[in-house]
Amino acid sequence: MNPSPTEHEDPHDVHMAHAHKHTAAGAQESHATHAMSAQPVGSKSHAGHGAAHTDHTGHERMFRTRFWVSLVLSIPVLAFSPALQRWLGFRAPAFPGSEWVPFLLSLVIFGYGGVPFLQMAIPELRNRRPGMMTLISLAISIAFVYSLLAQLARLGEGFFWELVTHLTQFLVNSEHEKQQPPRLVQRLSDQRLRANDGNGA
Repeated sequence: MNPSPTEHEDPHDVHMAHAHKHTAAGAQESHATHAMSAQPVGSKSHAGHGAAHTDHTGHERMFRTRFWVSLVLSIPVLAFSPALQRWLGFRAPAFPGSEWVPFLLSLVIFGYGGVPFLQMAIPELRNRRPGMMTLISLAISIAFVYSLLAQLARLGEGFFWELVTHLTQFLVNSEHEKQQPPRLVQRLSDQRLRANDGNGA
């Protein structure tokens, strides 16, 4: 019976092959570690920032939908506003309860279009970093509360038409602002990558 090839292998050769295998594996591991350490620090921090960044997915569509609904509901508010009727010289059709049209529709518009601003202002106030959402919430809240008191306590005309027009404007502005940050971040990322490539060259 012929001896197997392993029986004639030189122990020295076996030892050298085993050592070469471990050396190659160590070189691959070292190369992988070096590649990870060579990654730019900015890219790591950018990845961490992206993970910590609040996901605004769906906000653009939400603002767009609330804008169009608020815009349609604002038309009767403007039409039945006594101040606008005097300034523009027209009279809206009168019917029982028509004087409550601006108040009721403004209540719906504030609840549907204004509450998202109030909700997004809460984290700003909680972090003691008031921003744009806090300012918008303050403006629409003051106008709504005063108009509510003026309507119920018969203190005079409220700011219903001002409230709905400004709130509609805030909604459309917020929709456009939500479209800008991703494009701006992508542009800045491209510029940073080109700068890193230039420094590496």
